[in-house]
Amino acid sequence: MIDGIVAKTKGIVHGKGPITLVGGGQATPQDLHKALTLAPRCVAADGGAALALAAGIMPEAVIGDFDSLSPETRRAIPAGHLHLIAEQDSTDFEKALTRIAAPVVIAVGFTGGRIDHQLAALHTLMVCADRPCVLIGAEELLFLAPPRISLPTERAEVISLFPLAPVTAQSTGLHWPLDGLDFAPGVQSGTSNHATGPMTVTVDAPALLMMVPRRLLAPVVAALGAPDAQRWPRQAE
Repeated sequence: MIDGIVAKTKGIVHGKGPITLVGGGQATPQDLHKALTLAPRCVAADGGAALALAAGIMPEAVIGDFDSLSPETRRAIPAGHLHLIAEQDSTDFEKALTRIAAPVVIAVGFTGGRIDHQLAALHTLMVCADRPCVLIGAEELLFLAPPRISLPTERAEVISLFPLAPVTAQSTGLHWPLDGLDFAPGVQSGTSNHATGPMTVTVDAPALLMMVPRRLLAPVVAALGAPDAQRWPRQAE
């Protein structure tokens, strides 16, 4: 057990603080450096190593099936940093996330580009609900809502919620309260809500995506990674 997190696969990277994970999606070196200010250790998922190197960062581990890792990038990385996971039942994001034991992971380069890749990333957040992870997108942050989270949102800031499975929630600090709503795909979502001030959301299942402004990265990371943060249990294997 590492800081209350139990690995469901053999761990490769272990840390007591936040860790940055970089993927091969749409992101900039500035995005990566923003993440590294809060989570200075860098791990790459397969082709995400190219973005890390372009930003002047040598990832301490590269995890994946290496189908998108160019020969040039591979030659630039010490062999001891390369961790080949050959199975094809999971994405590189899931391969990497399940092998990082940390209070919270900041993920850069897992949004934008192909829609199927983005959907797969959101699927991974739910599959790995016991591993808090926040995605940095071009316009907002995305993460799976924990059992309870409070954030210093400001009046009129857009807060969107989208269910990946049936789920209910309660809230304070939102213009349209979540109480009494039965969220489910194709039934009820919560996009384009907005804050009336500081916000608290309580959720009954690991199935609700939250999207909040990028300026909240530090508070989100602090809330998800706090020692006393409420977490979802590991899914049965």
